[in-house]
Amino acid sequence: MRKIIIGAIISIFIIIISASLGSTNISFINTIQITFHKVFQAPLSENVDSRYISIVWLLRLPRVLLAFLVGGSLAMSGAVCQSILRNPLASPYILGVSSGASLGAGIIIVTGITIPFLGNFSLPLTGFVFGLLTVFFVASFSSRIDKSMSNNTIILCGMVLSLFLNAVLTTLSAVFSDDLRRIALWQMGSFALRGWTYVALLLPFLIIGTSGIFLYTKEMDLLSFGDDQAKSAGVETGALRKKLLALCAVLTGAAVALSGVIGFVDLIAPHAARRIAGSRHRHLIPMSFIIGGTLMVITDLVARTVISPSELPVGAITALIGAPFFAWIYFKRKKS
Repeated sequence: MRKIIIGAIISIFIIIISASLGSTNISFINTIQITFHKVFQAPLSENVDSRYISIVWLLRLPRVLLAFLVGGSLAMSGAVCQSILRNPLASPYILGVSSGASLGAGIIIVTGITIPFLGNFSLPLTGFVFGLLTVFFVASFSSRIDKSMSNNTIILCGMVLSLFLNAVLTTLSAVFSDDLRRIALWQMGSFALRGWTYVALLLPFLIIGTSGIFLYTKEMDLLSFGDDQAKSAGVETGALRKKLLALCAVLTGAAVALSGVIGFVDLIAPHAARRIAGSRHRHLIPMSFIIGGTLMVITDLVARTVISPSELPVGAITALIGAPFFAWIYFKRKKS
């Protein structure tokens, strides 16, 4: 628990530092003052420029918080997937969430359809629904061909459906080539121009997914020893996997819908969390959330400052970090 508290304190400092840095650098103290002024109505010093208030509160802080929540959601989903599938290379993306969400977003982009009363939020909502339906289809199909829902069955079904949906999206992009750039940019992920509304949209899904996962931490501890051990302790492994996959779909679907496809955080963060907090899920899940969120905040900071005032896609930065890490995990496992 002490390590989790220390990690949370460090992540808060990194969030404030990230909100301070950018094309216009603002002092650490001023950023804290502006935050306290907006949240607790605390008085501001006379040397705080009014422009800084708008920059911190309206532009940077919601973006940084959204990055933290998205990274934490993906990291928790990755930790759950690696545990229930007993595979260190597993992630929620192999279940087809990103492919389904990308297809939904692609349909909205090429058709220009907007859902009444939602406007610009038609795209993230459609992406979320498509991602959720994809995982439900994978779980349903896996249970039909294998009632015990073994790890290999779930992974193979998810990979096959992902390849199919990616092929549909590629065909759609080829037919509507004018919209190819918009689809590609959405798939690479970004937190640019994301305000407080996006943070508010993500929070309900984060609360539902996190609360549900914490209800099954003991069962996941048992499941990590194998299906036979879990069944002997009275755990219905097939039903448990369905519930946990649904919760992962809620977290990952909401994260992908609001930020685009950002990979490798869901793979890296759980491994780092296990080294720090151990394998017990009551500690692993919150530590994964903290590490994943912090890693996403740092990645977003690099993406928007390295070639300022232009930005790099966040997904490209995480891929540069994650691809070597993925290879290291694979070859380390193969060697062992």
